[in-house]
Amino acid sequence: MELKRVVVTGLGALTPIGNSTPEFWQNLLNGVSGAGPLTRFDTSKFKTQFACEVKGFNAADYGIDRKEARKMDLYTQYAIAAAKQAVEDSKLDIEAVNRNRVGVVYGVGIGGIHTFEEEVTNYALNGEKMGPKFNPFFIPKMIADIASGQISIMYGFHGPNYTTTSACASSSNAIADAFNLIRLGKADIILAGGAEAALYPAGVGGFNAMHALSTRNDEPEKASRPFSASRDGFVMGEGAGCLVLEELEHAIKRGAHIYAEVAGAGMSADAHHLTASHPEGLGAKLVMTNALEDAGMTPEDIDYINVHGTSTPVGDISECKAIKDVFGEHAYKLNISSTKSMTGHLLGAAGAVEAIASTLAVENDIIPPTINHEEGDEDPEIDYKMNFTFSTAQKRTVRAALSNTFGFGGHNACIILKKYVSSK
Repeated sequence: MELKRVVVTGLGALTPIGNSTPEFWQNLLNGVSGAGPLTRFDTSKFKTQFACEVKGFNAADYGIDRKEARKMDLYTQYAIAAAKQAVEDSKLDIEAVNRNRVGVVYGVGIGGIHTFEEEVTNYALNGEKMGPKFNPFFIPKMIADIASGQISIMYGFHGPNYTTTSACASSSNAIADAFNLIRLGKADIILAGGAEAALYPAGVGGFNAMHALSTRNDEPEKASRPFSASRDGFVMGEGAGCLVLEELEHAIKRGAHIYAEVAGAGMSADAHHLTASHPEGLGAKLVMTNALEDAGMTPEDIDYINVHGTSTPVGDISECKAIKDVFGEHAYKLNISSTKSMTGHLLGAAGAVEAIASTLAVENDIIPPTINHEEGDEDPEIDYKMNFTFSTAQKRTVRAALSNTFGFGGHNACIILKKYVSSK
């Protein structure tokens, strides 16, 4: 069976540094940090008092009226916003397309944590007096799969529809699944992405309890500092990203703009620890190798890696080691950058948003920077002979980009995007 080619024909981004794809991309190139004091709740007793919040979001701007918004957790509203942007960007004619052949695969790491927190807190405070009076939309708002369901209902898409959950690798797994479904002929178009909105007491407090977050409360805009010696944990973010993946001939027939081609995808497991990456980067090494093999590419074919790069002491080291093991001498010819230095860590939405950044790097031949680097790490695995694209965006030809995402539980996913070249 000959596998079909899959291309990217639409992009939608809702992020801490921009509520549209153009704004997000421009702020990435300008090295803008999305971090600031948390505004959603009183953080005075929390170790971490800042995050990368989405600013100025209004559900009504995306066709979600007040009544419907009350039935949705914020993460679902974010998911819909990114999907609407992507569909509009793709210029997809909803009435003309065969909606039985259009699907939605979305990733989320946590889901409706705010809804869960509110309902359980209300029961704990009032349950003895009032009994178990839960909101009838409690379960539909909270469950992780509901965003993809809402998107399919909104558009009437009857194709494959489900959610991937693999912590911070969730939306990269969604993209990988969508890619495979299309190239196997199971769908013509799939909206692939992810969303997360966990900036609430349970989310921040939970990650604080694990000592996973930066506590640089005095200068939050500088807290996400991948590959710097003084990094002290990741910065939580929120938002959503969506890519319209489409079978090549279908895209050509309708005259769609093609941003890039999805070349391959890889998956692996660390099988090591609940939260820590393998110290030798074994899972990271395997997932990049698997992606290259899936794409039929060699390490020398890659020009840019959008690294997982969360700004954690151990994670940054193991990823650097894996890159050197996979790419050898070519590691020194790559551009490497962590866009999490600007967006923070979007958890289940990270893979989709970073795949968008990688797609635009391929299309525009420019690498977004890694910001906030101030001092080198003494660990030799963080080899500063590699080009981490510190501080300033760099122009170069980007034939292909590799996007890494690694999640708690040892889940690893890698997507490769390349310049589209017609076979005719």
